[in-house]
Amino acid sequence: MNNEITPTPSPATDPKTYSIIIYILMALGLFTGVFGLVAIIMAYVKKDEFKGTVYYDHMLYLIKTFWVGLVAGIIGFILMIILIGWIVIIAAYIWFIYRITVGFINLLDGKPVSTTSWF
Repeated sequence: MNNEITPTPSPATDPKTYSIIIYILMALGLFTGVFGLVAIIMAYVKKDEFKGTVYYDHMLYLIKTFWVGLVAGIIGFILMIILIGWIVIIAAYIWFIYRITVGFINLLDGKPVSTTSWF
């Protein structure tokens, strides 16, 4: 009789589950930036572990989405002086939501995302 116990892998260590968590945190980051910061740190930490998998592209995609969204938000805030900042902020918000939604759907379908496109 074999008394060895085989450890069950934790769902948190599964690349797909980990990626789903990051997408959810990024989406929550729209309401409070703290979740976005946690998500981006998690993406940077795991990105190299995911090399050679579809999840690596998702990490790069999320990192790009975060930084471009942040820069667009800052530019929009600065442009509020001349009253066009709201347009930039709303456009960046819509773009961010679009990217998170498309990326999440592709993740659930097991498909890669484009790390070079803007949409």
